[in-house]
Amino acid sequence: MVLSLLKDFYDYFVAQDLFTKVNKKQRRLAGIYIHIPFCKQACHYCNFHFSTIMKGRSEMIEAIVLESRQRSDYLVGDEVETIYFGGGSPSLLDKEEIEQILAALTEQFQVNGLAEITLEANPDDLDPEKLQMLKEAGVNRLSIGVQSFREEDLRLMNRAHNSEQAHSCLENAKLAGFENITMDLIYGIPGLCNQDWRDNLERFFAFDIPHLSAYALTVEPKTALAHFIKTGSYAAPDEVQTAEQFEILSALCTERGYEHYEISNLALPGWRSSHNGNYWKGVKYLGLGPSAHSFDGRNLRRWNVANNAKYVKALRSGENYFESERLSTEDRINEYLMTGLRTEAGCDLDWIEGEFGLQLRQQLIKAASPYLETGKLMVKKNALKLSLQGKLVSDRIISDLFIV
Repeated sequence: MVLSLLKDFYDYFVAQDLFTKVNKKQRRLAGIYIHIPFCKQACHYCNFHFSTIMKGRSEMIEAIVLESRQRSDYLVGDEVETIYFGGGSPSLLDKEEIEQILAALTEQFQVNGLAEITLEANPDDLDPEKLQMLKEAGVNRLSIGVQSFREEDLRLMNRAHNSEQAHSCLENAKLAGFENITMDLIYGIPGLCNQDWRDNLERFFAFDIPHLSAYALTVEPKTALAHFIKTGSYAAPDEVQTAEQFEILSALCTERGYEHYEISNLALPGWRSSHNGNYWKGVKYLGLGPSAHSFDGRNLRRWNVANNAKYVKALRSGENYFESERLSTEDRINEYLMTGLRTEAGCDLDWIEGEFGLQLRQQLIKAASPYLETGKLMVKKNALKLSLQGKLVSDRIISDLFIV
């Protein structure tokens, strides 16, 4: 009788998902980011750390594994629920290199057996053989950098793939059994009219992919794109057209059932990115590899040197290879504003008051009042949020709210 009651009790908890809810409150969750700093060629718009020289790749993998061992105490007591291979072009890695890194992580850290393991991939790398290898190595989520289905856009951005590969890689990924896929698209590209942008989105919808990351083309300093625009070789992105294409993105995706849960991210229900979501929530994470950042979930940030040779040499010799900073109260609230306002959840005013005091909450509302009056900001259920029109000028609004 007692055993029967206990089983009924257990079955009830499982049915109601109460074990998961209780355990999530008790567990300390964390993520791991691995920066793979190699690319076949340089995209004109990219300002991330990478090298097109493949020499020293094996030494880099060994250094990343060594760093994971040296930092084994960083996530003690934390359960790793997400692992993310970024770059660079992690899809250049072979099976042995991916397995070498994942084996080191599972050896050093408490990795959940159902962890989301994402790998950023270029379409030209994703032939059927490579996709099968990635599945066998343990990757269960792909982030595919299509950027555009149009040849002229791909040439302008100096992407390594072509339009045919953009289509075939998605077909191959689904045939290989990958369900958890996100695809990148870029809008605001010079020459990309609104109808072209609609066509790109329709092609995305046709593949029935559950997640989309869509970014406005940004002209970063010291990139080839910035140089071409300065010299008149390329036209600069048109701000009005970029705003129109953002509105088209939000409208078409909403019609198809996608949740616009962060300014640049849209997902069907149940398919949001756990790893990126944890960044926005301020969850603790460890960064491995050159230029990778770490955050202790509270107020300490750390970032590795953005130089391949210096990173590898320092790991081997025991020299310092990183810098760190402790965030001030102002830094913490500003980072919360910067990440929180980008999401559909917004910034929790009650949490701000509990963490930083009533005076700061009042100061924030005062700074937000001009945007509240114009409807670019709104308060719903004690959360400060951006409206669709506010998202079009989010950078300006967030900077105006910063505590200085």
